[in-house]
Amino acid sequence: MFKVMALLYARPDVGRVAVIEHYENHHVPLILDRAPAPSSYKRNYAADDAWRDHALPDIVTELVFADRATYKAWVAVMYSPDSGIADDEETFLDRSRTTSMVVDEYISD
Repeated sequence: MFKVMALLYARPDVGRVAVIEHYENHHVPLILDRAPAPSSYKRNYAADDAWRDHALPDIVTELVFADRATYKAWVAVMYSPDSGIADDEETFLDRSRTTSMVVDEYISD
């Protein structure tokens, strides 16, 4: 398993409901249309009282792939110049603040 967490910030001029609606109803289908879906693709949105706490991300996205090679191939497709993914992200995210990291997951029973 290869897991990536992306920390995303909404554009200041786009509200929480509009961000969620766009991400879920437009961006996710766009992504799933471009390449095979990750093993797991979860979006976690900050609750109303934490939304726009500028020190914290508005969205934490979790992506799981079989391995690093699968992830790299997926990223190559997602961010190819003709994919439209980056252009779509510009409409609702502040891409200058986007960051991501590979994580190791530990689960307690």
